[in-house]
Amino acid sequence: MTVYAGPVFDMAVNQFRVIADHLSIPMDERDRLLLPKRAITISCPIHRDDGTVAVFEGYRVQHHLTLGPTKGGTRFAPSVDIGEIAALAIWMSWKCALVGLPYGGAKGGVRVDLTTISKHELEALSRRYMQEMIPFVGPHTDVRAPDMGTNEQMMAWFMDTYSMYQGRTVTEIVTGKPVSSGGTLGRLEATGRGVAHLAKRVMKELAIDLNSATAVVQGFGNVGSYAALGLHQFGLKVIAVGDHTGALYDKGGLDIPVLMRHAGAHGSIAGFSNELQFDPAQILTLPCDVLVPAAMERVIDAQVAQNLQCRVLAEGANGPTTPDADLVLEKRQDEIFLIPDILCNSGGVVVSYFEWVQDLQQLFWEEEEVTRREYHILDRAFDQMAARSKADKIPHRTAAMAIGVEKVRAGKNVRGLFP
Repeated sequence: MTVYAGPVFDMAVNQFRVIADHLSIPMDERDRLLLPKRAITISCPIHRDDGTVAVFEGYRVQHHLTLGPTKGGTRFAPSVDIGEIAALAIWMSWKCALVGLPYGGAKGGVRVDLTTISKHELEALSRRYMQEMIPFVGPHTDVRAPDMGTNEQMMAWFMDTYSMYQGRTVTEIVTGKPVSSGGTLGRLEATGRGVAHLAKRVMKELAIDLNSATAVVQGFGNVGSYAALGLHQFGLKVIAVGDHTGALYDKGGLDIPVLMRHAGAHGSIAGFSNELQFDPAQILTLPCDVLVPAAMERVIDAQVAQNLQCRVLAEGANGPTTPDADLVLEKRQDEIFLIPDILCNSGGVVVSYFEWVQDLQQLFWEEEEVTRREYHILDRAFDQMAARSKADKIPHRTAAMAIGVEKVRAGKNVRGLFP
């Protein structure tokens, strides 16, 4: 029995079992590798604008601290629960190990519908959440970052709240901050930019002409919008995008910079065009060269996987593909090149690591340096995944996760079990 439950956590467990079986990990080692080291549940009371008091439930899961402090985002969404947060923390562990960062995985969140609270209430909730977490976090214990429903302004509130309790400015407690508050150039674009970079690399290997290629992006938040922009800048026609408000389709290619400005001003793609509206349920199965699921978990099930018409599946979101869908994609490896989530969207944590390093050293880099180093790390991890997949004759996801799990396991084994 475990306190963690739900479809997202079950998916993380199933994925781990596949890897553990592949690596022949003894049964008595598996729980130590899989189960989180620490899980915190808190109540976050705030004063509403009307004078009443509301209490929101918050979470933080730290998967392991074997290789360094834990690292991971914080999401504010109505779907947040402890099982989902635990699964995301587990995936972050394998992701950090895969790309060679000195971190364990973590994730946090608050269960809240952001459409029901004001900006003043959001600041109060952000600060209260951070305040309640102070005994459990620190620059060398647990470093947080943005995720779904959070942004650089909220990271600045997190950092300021922690700093007030320390009596000094501690920029390195949070990444994804505004540049004016100790953030790094290139962090805002990092995840989506990395998705586009890896998709471009795969297209070149598959001899797909970028200037005649098409892309579809599901999700138009930070990751999806910058992935779409990167693909657009590489010469692809982004023929469809979608978010929680609907979808847009234009076979001639959408004007992504203009759409980004609209979404930035209005909070979504809604209202951009009545003529281009499209059925969101069909967006994932449109014919295209590159498909980027960059929204929620578990959007590609077995049925959707069977109907995919893309050549490259670049997973911008965490856990967008279910285990049943993976079985379908394994049979379609010659048709669809999968870039698994723990590699494809790792550009965000890579550049978060750069921000943490810069804050610790108080020495900041130019954006060109940040981007160059990000691409170098992504390319190195891609090469390792591809080589492992070919050598062991296993799917890309299995190869990527095996590399990550092996590194965490080696770290735990060499440190030993504290008596």
